[in-house]
Amino acid sequence: MCQESGVFLFRAANGGRKWEKLPPRDSRHRTTQRDSAVAFFKGQETYSLDSKGRVSLPAKMRRSLTPEAQDTFIVTRGVDRCIVAYPLDEWRKYEERFARLNQYNEQERFFLRMILAWSEEVQLDAQQRLMLPRRHLEFAGITNKVTIVGVVDHIEFWNPEEFERYLAGFAQSYEEVAAHVMRSS
Repeated sequence: MCQESGVFLFRAANGGRKWEKLPPRDSRHRTTQRDSAVAFFKGQETYSLDSKGRVSLPAKMRRSLTPEAQDTFIVTRGVDRCIVAYPLDEWRKYEERFARLNQYNEQERFFLRMILAWSEEVQLDAQQRLMLPRRHLEFAGITNKVTIVGVVDHIEFWNPEEFERYLAGFAQSYEEVAAHVMRSS
């Protein structure tokens, strides 16, 4: 059970014998939906993009951010025609993988150049919005509406029509893909 005391939040610990102070519940010290220190994004929303290229991040996705992300994302070009945003702590895991790639291998070198050349750091502003870089918006064909999709460790930003075309144009049905993917995992 939680009890509010002034500006601090307390909860019972050790079977109710001891109370412990919880961190403040603001944008810099949010509690996550999961006990794990790993972000897990899911869901889909369509929001408006303002004239400066800012879009609100859905509350359910903000709640999935870990404190280690520091409200910071690395945005880059997706392998599909979308923008991909990784929380800073998740991106650091990818950087470790990138460092192990062979820069003398043509494909690995090309991949590194593309993903890193398109990578930019962005932060949530006070209104919980991300400003998506103009060249990323142009690449994804995003103008005034944006479909936001949570995909495990990252968030994708799509032109809504492009996302619908992607889903409709997939060669196999969802059922076929699900059967194949879940059988192999």
